Amino acid sequence: MKKLLRHSGIALVVIGGLTLVASQLAGWTDINGVQQAGLGLIIAGIFVHVAIVKRQSQY
Repeated sequence: MKKLLRHSGIALVVIGGLTLVASQLAGWTDINGVQQAGLGLIIAGIFVHVAIVKRQSQY
């Protein structure tokens, strides 16, 4: 379980990126909610990843 939590930030970034790519391919470029959800997942993933790396650091 700890191994899955360690990579949750990267997973959020990937899911956010896939959301943006899927919305572009599906032609949902005029729907702001989908675009904002993808961007929000990417930003949340970055924050989660930095927090996890900072917690694991010994310095």
